[in-house]
Amino acid sequence: MPVAAAPAATPAQAADAAAAEDAPPPVAEKAVMTVKLESFEASAKAKIIREVKALLGCNLVEAKNMVEKAPTILKENVVKDVIALFPTTSNL
Repeated sequence: MPVAAAPAATPAQAADAAAAEDAPPPVAEKAVMTVKLESFEASAKAKIIREVKALLGCNLVEAKNMVEKAPTILKENVVKDVIALFPTTSNL
């Protein structure tokens, strides 16, 4: 019986394989993040205070003080899945 030889790699396939070996590994996304209030419009202050109060579970005075100290870190070491609950500028 005739024996079939394995097909040889084409130069293009060899170049692709070499490029794949030289490429750096993909960067993993952070799993834990920090939520920071940088700035806000004065007209949205009351709404932002309510959002901070609801998201952080603090009382109204604490939320107001945090918002007025902007820029400030609202919460550290937040899991990425929870970040989706925090409104962004486009949501307010």
